[in-house]
Amino acid sequence: MKHYADNFAHEHLPLQELQPDYILDHPDFQFPESLNCVDRLLDDHIKQGRGNRVAISTFTEIWTYQDLYDKSNQIAHVLVDDLGMVSGNRVLIRSANNPMFVACWFAVLKAGGIVVATMPLLREKELTVMIDSAEISHALCDVRLMDEMSGVQSTFLKQTCTFDGSNENPGELEQLMASKPKDFKNYHTLHDSIALIGFTSGTTGKPKMTSHFHRDILLICEAFPKYSLQPTPEDIFTGSPPLGFTFGLGGLVLFPFYYGASTFLIEKPTPELLLQAIDRHKITICFTAPTAWRIITTLVKDFDIASLRKCVSAGETLPFKVWEDFHAATGLKIIDGIGSTEILHIFISSHEGNMRKGATGLPVHGYEAKIIGADGSELPVNEPGRLAVRGVTGCKYLNAPDKQKEYVENGWNITGDVFKKDEDGYFWFVARGDDMIISSGYNISAIEVENVLLGHEDIAECAVVGLPNEERGMLVCAHIVLKNKALASDAKTKEIQEWFKSAAAPYKYPREIHFVDALPKTETGKIQRFKLKN
Repeated sequence: MKHYADNFAHEHLPLQELQPDYILDHPDFQFPESLNCVDRLLDDHIKQGRGNRVAISTFTEIWTYQDLYDKSNQIAHVLVDDLGMVSGNRVLIRSANNPMFVACWFAVLKAGGIVVATMPLLREKELTVMIDSAEISHALCDVRLMDEMSGVQSTFLKQTCTFDGSNENPGELEQLMASKPKDFKNYHTLHDSIALIGFTSGTTGKPKMTSHFHRDILLICEAFPKYSLQPTPEDIFTGSPPLGFTFGLGGLVLFPFYYGASTFLIEKPTPELLLQAIDRHKITICFTAPTAWRIITTLVKDFDIASLRKCVSAGETLPFKVWEDFHAATGLKIIDGIGSTEILHIFISSHEGNMRKGATGLPVHGYEAKIIGADGSELPVNEPGRLAVRGVTGCKYLNAPDKQKEYVENGWNITGDVFKKDEDGYFWFVARGDDMIISSGYNISAIEVENVLLGHEDIAECAVVGLPNEERGMLVCAHIVLKNKALASDAKTKEIQEWFKSAAAPYKYPREIHFVDALPKTETGKIQRFKLKN
């Protein structure tokens, strides 16, 4: 049976023998063969009479489940009736975290499309790579973010429709929605039909496309939140990760709606705004990165956070001091976790009953993990090695068989992290296994930053590494050889940094720049980055 009219995504899935093993035998992980995940996440709440419950709040808006349902259905009609979307088309969403982003996300899946959610900081070049890689035909873009979008040149992109995420000046999408019915028959496909494509940060300059099925969306809702959070319909979620990250998508949309709870969205979520939201809107569950938890600890005394019952940290390893300081200030225990775009969400974590200070935790419900050596054999207790994971979800790179073989070995997902496992089965983070820089919760590819820098007219060579930093976890540090070495100065540093921010997403820019006469290299010309890290 064919999944979609446009079967591009499925035609580029890895061969079955290259995919990981899945563990789906537990009753929690049984879903019907014919599936649209939006039925469970949204439509069922309406059928069961919960339409008047709050689904999404912001500092200025409140949407009920009925509001979200109506608007998602109207957008689905626009996609099919006006924009010519057919099932299997890839649809890019470009927006900050706001209710219209969520409505668009549900609408694309209702109509049988495949969602490609992106972050607002991405620039024209990065968007073009995504659009060309996934052969994206349609884009829904917040009108406030059209500057970079309007410069995209791609033969694949047929339609771009704007909306206003601030709800102040209706865009094209809102105008088209106005005349549409508020009901829509969801496109039912197979449980292993692709629902979303998430782009990794890419270690070779070109990001990889990870794909996830409709069943995967629901499976992660039965895994981490059931294990660590025990959500109820009374919970209110908030957090800082963009919905373009699967960490943010799970924590701020999928988990709350699966359990009939609500979410509080903040477009530019600073630690201060997170605390304001918790104080004023009685947030119970908060997702953010270790950097933010550290700042929140210093500010928390000025806010009432009595409503807060669960704090989740991911995106980078949680320093023990941050955990300890926050616990001392609030009495709350931050739940650390490790996940990946490839596996969709958190697969090793803890809950308050089994938490061990300093450890990442144990495999969550639905996953198992082990530490392996270079030859794939399992290593003894407390010996650092490669983290291998398998469970209800796993890596399915599109159109990248070589990368798929690197990530999946003998049915196990190899995450690229170095961990060790203690005698009680707890997993402890040791290091990243590659040159990915994790700064303030963002994954930044050193190679990608180098590729951008090499586009500057004054730069002859460069090498980028991550350096430890107490505030951000790691800093992006660039070692640059100028064509004219006499130009090296503080002014040149500032000029390159500002130039970079206009050429690529600002969070990737090198916060430290060292001008050098030459880069350390092997006899074969390979840059020795480890020397720069020292």
